[in-house]
Amino acid sequence: MKCKVCRRPAAIEIRRHHAVFCREHFFDHMMRQVERTIHDLEMMQPGERLLLGVSGGKDSLALWDILTDLGYQVDGVYIELGIGGEHGYSSSSLQLAEQFAKNRDLNLRVVDLAEEYGYTVPEAAAETRRVACSVCGLSKRYVLNRVAFDGGYDVLVMGHNLDDEAAMLMSNTLTWNVEYIGRQRPVLPATGKGLVRKVKPLLRIAERETAAYCVLKGIDYEVEECPMVGGNTGIRIKQWLNVLEDQRPGTKQQFLFGFLDRVSDQFATVHQEQVDLQECPNCGQPTTSDQCAFCRLQIRMTERD
Repeated sequence: MKCKVCRRPAAIEIRRHHAVFCREHFFDHMMRQVERTIHDLEMMQPGERLLLGVSGGKDSLALWDILTDLGYQVDGVYIELGIGGEHGYSSSSLQLAEQFAKNRDLNLRVVDLAEEYGYTVPEAAAETRRVACSVCGLSKRYVLNRVAFDGGYDVLVMGHNLDDEAAMLMSNTLTWNVEYIGRQRPVLPATGKGLVRKVKPLLRIAERETAAYCVLKGIDYEVEECPMVGGNTGIRIKQWLNVLEDQRPGTKQQFLFGFLDRVSDQFATVHQEQVDLQECPNCGQPTTSDQCAFCRLQIRMTERD
């Protein structure tokens, strides 16, 4: 196959775009897709301070690299979740994130859940008998927003890709979880005190493409799946969508952008009308109840002994 731009040997085919690209024009394509998403959805403004949630995986590292090449000044934050022990999954991911930041002279802050909040994700999952992904998601959402707000950042940037967002939408639609559907937007404004605007610039980029980007750019990333995602519904839904995408390229993008372009505003309006945010008496972060879910979890974990 030949690159659609320069006719040199192609490095990757993107079937939903009916396109093949050589290495350099694939990089150009990735940057254009991210730049278009940022511009069209007004995600960021010049001079705003950006904080990126970094996991050590392909999505966050590819996005950090692309945003830096586009001229944005982006700091990173990594959350040490304590998964896999001293030399396990979390430790390996942290090393890769730190090496990436060091190689590019970028700022990376590390938040250790055990040191700063008194628990790890495996400990909390065992104590509460909740699915590990649920505990992990709650912890990440809280800590990322807290670090961004306390650090005076204007925008919290997330590395969720097309596959992630399509699978999340499918999951919430199958159960008609209107609350979550109403929050699934590429730009979540800071609707209350203590919140920071959250954006997802990889909305037009598939998981396979961030992996190819890292490989072709020589970016080392964590290739192993988190050992605690076994049986995760989101993983199964991704697999189902992959079957559809293989048979009909563009299905994921049509599904996600059909929702965003046609009905997401209606779900968001319903969600906003139902939300009554107040200040958590413990941490000051916004919550819909008397005490935020993160503080309830932290108190339970610190009192377990």
